[in-house]
Amino acid sequence: MERDSRIFSHENVLFQLESAEFKNGYYVLEFYAENNKPSPKPTNTTAKFYLYPSGGTLRDSNYQLLFYDSKYDTYRGFKPPHTRTNRGNNVE
Repeated sequence: MERDSRIFSHENVLFQLESAEFKNGYYVLEFYAENNKPSPKPTNTTAKFYLYPSGGTLRDSNYQLLFYDSKYDTYRGFKPPHTRTNRGNNVE
């Protein structure tokens, strides 16, 4: 079975980060969406979300704050792909 990386989960955040565009201090991710929030199950809608690793925040397509998670915060030890010389050394 093929992986559907658009289902919102910690594993899929990490998976998408490996190839996501990094610009202006954030990664552009795409997940299924429900009520403008990433969905843990497939829906008829997908949306872009922005992960800011310098603060561990995820924002919606309007840049509204959705949540903070220390797992994605560089100040708490997270090593995003753009800072690693050897990919695959993520802190989980």
